Amino acid sequence: MRKLTGAVFLSIDGVMQAPGGPEEDPTSGFTLGGWTRPFFNGDMGPFEGIISGEYDLLLGRRTYDIFSAYWPNNRDNPIGEKFQRINKYVLTHSDQPLDWENSSKLGGDAAAAVGELKHSEGRDLLIQGSSTLYPPLLSAGLIDRLLLMTFPVLLGKGKSIFDINQRPSRMKLTNHYVSGKGVIYTTYEPDGEVETGTFATKEPSQAELQLREKIKEGTW
Repeated sequence: MRKLTGAVFLSIDGVMQAPGGPEEDPTSGFTLGGWTRPFFNGDMGPFEGIISGEYDLLLGRRTYDIFSAYWPNNRDNPIGEKFQRINKYVLTHSDQPLDWENSSKLGGDAAAAVGELKHSEGRDLLIQGSSTLYPPLLSAGLIDRLLLMTFPVLLGKGKSIFDINQRPSRMKLTNHYVSGKGVIYTTYEPDGEVETGTFATKEPSQAELQLREKIKEGTW
């Protein structure tokens, strides 16, 4: 089975929109595009091994449009050359054609389509950008490895990979690295259901019981 990795550039407050440049994705009035650039000095930690490896891309439609407008004109870049020749699988409900060579549409339910793709023959899969793919794929347990690259900035608003409808789950930290510029690279793998517990060592006080009743009644 193909393995699926999600590699995400994040701000401390969880924004992943337009990390590469001011014009990359200004939707919803986002004005801070290119916020990762000041932190790159050639030290890309574990992301270097991922992006230079062999994979096919799994993309949402907007990221596909951004990539297909940029990378074919930058084939002299090793990443551009690779993106040109590998397969690009695009999750989209749009009927607009996918003109970039080696591009294929995945329609219908995202989890079902990606689950079928993972069972097909081919290279492992890498998500770049594509914020809308994460909630359904994480909820379905289809992402085998999640690399979060957290940059020391607060952006306030913008697209995120996280969603309030996402199914709760536990993740296991498998690797970590901090660059000289303060970018924290953390790699996670799925680790089952969320476990809960309590630090309480005594029976609840009367005040605690009254507070619980207020919470239950919705009067707190």
